[in-house]
Amino acid sequence: MGKPRTIKGRAREVARRLADEYPAECALVHSSPFELVVATVLSAQTTDERVNSVTPELFRRWPTPADLAKADPEELESVIFPTGFFHNKARSLLGLAQTLEDRFGGEVPTALEDLVTLPGVGRKTANVVRSVAFDLPGLPVDTHVGRISRLLGLTTSEDPVKIEHELGALLPPKEWGAFSLRLILHGRKICIARRPKCGDCLLNDICPSSRVPA
Repeated sequence: MGKPRTIKGRAREVARRLADEYPAECALVHSSPFELVVATVLSAQTTDERVNSVTPELFRRWPTPADLAKADPEELESVIFPTGFFHNKARSLLGLAQTLEDRFGGEVPTALEDLVTLPGVGRKTANVVRSVAFDLPGLPVDTHVGRISRLLGLTTSEDPVKIEHELGALLPPKEWGAFSLRLILHGRKICIARRPKCGDCLLNDICPSSRVPA
């Protein structure tokens, strides 16, 4: 098969190959949009595994936004302590839960412009919630997505919002969320920042940054 002749063609081929290799699965364990938004807030500066180790107890004690809004701050901090930055995260979660109750009837909104008004929720988190919880167009850009997109020549930008828009222009909206999830998995398994396994990479023949001889 010949190499794609355009950036859009390369993006489509990357998406196709990644879809054959990886499931479009979110590593954060959740059973509702509320649980996902909380878990995503907790995931900042820590691992998904660490988040998944504390969320069962968190949701056992405070299963709804109304419950969480009434949580004792020190008790909440003690539960989420292993995720780091627990003072700030507890403050965000309490504010998030109260905002859901006050403005959205205890339900997680679907619109990006509403999601980003929730304490602790930035554009990346909002796009995670939209794409994973609601199956709506959303392209979260984390460090893996940005780094690998630059290596693949799909963007030259360092700005996550610009990267989101540039990648979004290359792929159908229905594929945005899955593409992001698969790039993240690829970054963790193969395209590792300090020791990329280019020889094992299913994209090495179309990646401008590949260390495998053409």
